[in-house]
Amino acid sequence: MMDFDDQDDERTLKEKVEKFQMGLICRATGETQLDDHVFIRLRQELLQEVAIANRLPDFVRRCRNNDQFWQFIKAKFPSYAERRKYIWDGFAPTFEHLEAQHRGVAIPPISEALQTFDPAHVTDIWQKALDRRLSDPDGAITAARTLLETVCKHVLDDAGETYPSNADLPKLWLLAATRLNLAPSQHQEETFKAILGGCQTIVNGLGTIRNKIGDAHGQGRNPIRPQPRHAELAVNLAGTMASFLVSTWKEKYEGKIG
Repeated sequence: MMDFDDQDDERTLKEKVEKFQMGLICRATGETQLDDHVFIRLRQELLQEVAIANRLPDFVRRCRNNDQFWQFIKAKFPSYAERRKYIWDGFAPTFEHLEAQHRGVAIPPISEALQTFDPAHVTDIWQKALDRRLSDPDGAITAARTLLETVCKHVLDDAGETYPSNADLPKLWLLAATRLNLAPSQHQEETFKAILGGCQTIVNGLGTIRNKIGDAHGQGRNPIRPQPRHAELAVNLAGTMASFLVSTWKEKYEGKIG
């Protein structure tokens, strides 16, 4: 039986939609239903998500609580099977959109790398960055930087390296990269030095874009508002840099290289 009061199963937007859909199916078929406060909270949160609000079924917008949905669904279909199919079909466009957002070429390998590194924490930050790209670009950019900062700190902690508590992202990256032999100054081959230098430039840029247009700092009367494309770029870059660190860390600390 699903625990409809447990918010631990709502770490991603897709999981919220799944929980709400299941709650509606349970209500429509006489099983344990969502408590009204959970129904109202989830409904409001989903309707506030710009990325999916227009893709939600009409009955989500029309039915504000369990009783309204029950009156609607029992009058529309007499059988449980018809009700289930109607709800599943209604949410299909929402799930298709959410799943399409996570089928980018780079996203699955990044997700897999981060999952093996620290599934309890790092993966949650990565998921938050992915979920917010369209609906909350400010938050996605902030999450992207937090992801990189967290991965750098994990690498340094595991290596037994100390770092200043107020170290910014470029400093953390340099310390972690140096520990993993990824600093440009540690190599002689010019092409490789250029690539590693480019990584440092990307990290510096992520820090700058977050400071300029992320939601970590207040802005004046003419704030710079990031667009979803800016968030998409920041999240993809942060994910790529984070997975690069993780892959190198795994090789080094699993004894594959010296």
